[in-house]
Amino acid sequence: MQVASLLLPDFSLILMGVVIYRITNWGDDFWTGMEKLVYYLLFPALLFYSTARLQLHLETTGKFLQVGVLSLLAGIALTWIGKPFIKASPMTYESGMQTAFRFNSYIALAIASRLAGEEGVGLMALLIGFGVPLCNMAAVHALAHRNGNLLKELGKNPLLIATGTGLLFSICGLTLPEVAGAVLSRLGSASIALGLLMVGAGLRLSGMREGKLMSAYFTAIKLLAVPAVAYFLGRRIGLQDLQLQIVVLFCSLPTASSCYILAARMGGNGPVTAFLISLGTLVSAVTIPFWLTLVH
Repeated sequence: MQVASLLLPDFSLILMGVVIYRITNWGDDFWTGMEKLVYYLLFPALLFYSTARLQLHLETTGKFLQVGVLSLLAGIALTWIGKPFIKASPMTYESGMQTAFRFNSYIALAIASRLAGEEGVGLMALLIGFGVPLCNMAAVHALAHRNGNLLKELGKNPLLIATGTGLLFSICGLTLPEVAGAVLSRLGSASIALGLLMVGAGLRLSGMREGKLMSAYFTAIKLLAVPAVAYFLGRRIGLQDLQLQIVVLFCSLPTASSCYILAARMGGNGPVTAFLISLGTLVSAVTIPFWLTLVH
């Protein structure tokens, strides 16, 4: 019951986003503008505010990040291992690969906030900061087998900039002025609600005409295999209870909504990617409670 009450508000907002998108006629420009507002202003404010206030302990934090990164690497490896055995066109398979290891940051921080308040959000922000470049490089490599301007794009990524500057702020022992902290806190709170609404508005369950086995495989990697690796490694290393909960939650998240944008931009199979994003989001309503119950 505790886990259900923890997740119900966030998945209710996702469902609300589905309903709002279906019953209104606001147009894609409205949702695109909202996404830009969240991605470039509200969400970075939350990441900076959370990491800047986080008290870091190098030994325990290092193990925590190690578990998160190794789990993501396991997911990336599993997508390549399955490629010779699953029947799907190369571009369809490569378009879907990213959905097996990328993660939805909006859901991540929403649940982390309800699970452990500011400390939980700060720990999740660290995982996001390290996970974004790793997953983006793996996703681009899968689609194009080349780096292109990836490093330049990562250097301009607002999520990485916010996390990096927040960490630097914390390491230097600086303290946010009260007014600045209040402004950043309010911006961050807005990002969670709007982000979850956009997740719901982006759900699409059409466009899947091939690769049903591939869909099941990628969904199983993202929602079962990757969190299982995190749980095993976290227990083996002896992570603190909260750190274990956060890293397993991080690894059990559905994939990022932006997977569709990357696939479409790089000439991949956009409809299949959109279907995989939506499928994973829906299935995660069952798998996330399982993992959170396991680590509680």
